[in-house]
Formats: sequence, structure tokens, C-alpha cells
Amino acid sequence: MSVDTAAAVAERFRELYGAGPEGVWAAPGRVNLIGEHTDYNDGFVMPFALPHTAVAAVSRRTDGVLRLHSADVGGDVVELRVDDLVPESDRNWTAYPSGVVWALRQAGHAVTGADIHLASTVPAGAGLSSSAALEVVVALALNDLYDLGQKGWQLARLCQRAENVYVGAPVGIMDQTASACCAAGHALFLDTRDLSQKQIPFDLAAEGMRLLVVDTQVKHSHSEGEYGKRRAGCEKGAALLGVDALRDVAYDDLDAVLDRLGDDEEVRRLVRHVVTEDQRVEQVVALLESGDTRAIGPVLTAGHASLRDDFRISCPELDLVVDTALASGALGARMTGGGFGGSAIVLAEAADVETITKAVEAAFASAGFTAPRVFEAVPAAGARRVS
Repeated sequence: MSVDTAAAVAERFRELYGAGPEGVWAAPGRVNLIGEHTDYNDGFVMPFALPHTAVAAVSRRTDGVLRLHSADVGGDVVELRVDDLVPESDRNWTAYPSGVVWALRQAGHAVTGADIHLASTVPAGAGLSSSAALEVVVALALNDLYDLGQKGWQLARLCQRAENVYVGAPVGIMDQTASACCAAGHALFLDTRDLSQKQIPFDLAAEGMRLLVVDTQVKHSHSEGEYGKRRAGCEKGAALLGVDALRDVAYDDLDAVLDRLGDDEEVRRLVRHVVTEDQRVEQVVALLESGDTRAIGPVLTAGHASLRDDFRISCPELDLVVDTALASGALGARMTGGGFGGSAIVLAEAADVETITKAVEAAFASAGFTAPRVFEAVPAAGARRVS
């Protein structure tokens, strides 16, 4: 984010609260390159941070009061008391920052209140982790101001707890870890079981390629029932197979494992997706490390087919992006994020970007869909203090 943006957020804080903030922080949204719905199965994921960020101007309070304001929502400052925060009591945007305060206090950290002003350029409902960015930026600011000593992965855990328990959305750990821990110019290979990480260089421009994000403008919400049903189905599959999580099912054993599940077709489909998706993450890591970047395209496309046919979380708009992009020369394409809307990613030669973009826009217009938002995704830095 620019210094001008940080200054503007700080100035708005001053207007709202009568004094300048103690600091300004930023945390990014993310694109998941590969590894969808594997994180809550203890599997592998590979996100990278976007330049789009949630920004927070924050000051401490000692009187137990939490005051919240969002430039994106508008309206008056919302005032809460930290002692009164109760899980699933808030269905508004304020649940995300207040949930972080609750999670920190539940973990034994003496957070005694704060004044917070937030602004975000991460598109909401687009599958780009706008909520995780909001959580992480608040967590990092309070970690710094209260000298809590938490590392990025620890803040991610606390933010996941805030969203799982306080907000009531059964998300995995990927989004918060990506926002807290990604590095510019890299994708993050993350083992969600032990949170071990490896930064994988990912500089498409140097190789004459681009990665486009196509926001279909179809909004989704993780707290709605379909996401939870998929997670419950995966847990059922693990229980039937006698493993702690589907991550423990070996790819080479998949056919035999599916036979053991018998006629439960829904669970069979969910298990097949998770096991093959973990394998696809490992494929992409190997290809990137060997310098064969263009070869990841078909792996991305195979991931979309699995999400569409086995996990069944795609939608007509996402399928149209993928089909049109591939027909227009893309190296690979897939939906990204939780599904049921949101965004797709398209890997393309730089010279083909304009052709693909125009083809997708024309296809949406022909289908009568809302015009998509298309932008290039460049791996950016994770959460940090900016002033």
C-alpha cells in the first residue's frame, strides 16, 4: 500500500477519534494458486498474497472499550465492551475485528480495548480472503501495540479461532496464514497440519507470463451452509476410513480407499477431490522448483474439474471463465477460494492477456451475467506495519 493511503487512513482516524493513531498496519488478501478445501483436511495449500490490503489505524485503550469504524461500510463508530464479547452474537462486519479481540483475550492476552479505523481494497465476497485480511491486520496491530510477542503463524491460529468460534464460519487455516506470512515474489507452500512453510519463488513476469484474477461478482459467504456440509462430509470420510484426516490417505491407495467407501457416492467424491488436490499441490511445487512453470497450467485446470465435478462448488459464471479462457489460449484456469461464486484464476502468456480478457468479458455479456472484474495478480508482501 502507498504512504498516501496510510496517511489518509490515519487522518480519518483522527477525525473519528480526536487524536492520531499509534500506528497503521496492512494485511493482504490472497489468491490460492492450488490446494482448495484441503486446509481443514490437514493437507497442502499454495497461496500468495495480493497487493490488495485491509488497512487499520489503531490506538490502545485502557478502559475496556472497543471502538470500531469501517470506511467501506460507513455509518457511525460502533462501541463495544471487551468484557461483553460473546461468540456468534454479532452478524455484522464488526464480528471480524471484535472476534480477534475476543480470541486474543481468550488466549490470555491482556487486551484492554482499542480504537480502530479500517479500510480495505480486498474485494468482499470474491474468494480473495477479505475477512482474513481484516482479522490479521487487527491481530497484528494489537500484537505490536500490546507487545504480545506472537509470530505470524500464531496470529493466524488466533484469527482462525476468531472466525470459527466467534463469527461461526468453519474455515481452515490457509487464509489467515497467507495474509500473515506470505512474502513478495513468492507463493507459500504450507502444510496445514504442522504449519511448516516454504516460500517458493513465483515471478511469472520474468518468464513472460501473467496470472489473471477474474472476479465473477457472484458473492459467496463461508458462514452459509454448503461450505459446512462439505467439511462435515470430509470429516465423515476420514472417520469411515479410520484416519485422523483425509491428508492421511495416500494418493497411490486412492482406488482401494474409494472401494472401501462403498455406495456412499457423496463421500467418495469429497475424498477423491481432497486426495487428488493434495497431489496437485505437490505437483505444482515440484514443477516450479524445477523451472517448468508453464507446465502447472494443466494441473490448475485439473483442479477446477475436480472442484466442479467432485466437490461440486463451482457455478455457471466460474465455469464460463475457465472454459472461455482455455478456448482463448490460456495455459490453465480454475476457480479459487471457497466456491459458490467468487473468483477464478487464469494462467496465460503475457501476449494473450488482452485476447483472453476480452473473450471472457464478451462471454459474460452474451450470457447476461454481470460484467466481471479482471486484474493481474502479482505476489505481494504479507502483513506488516506501514507507519
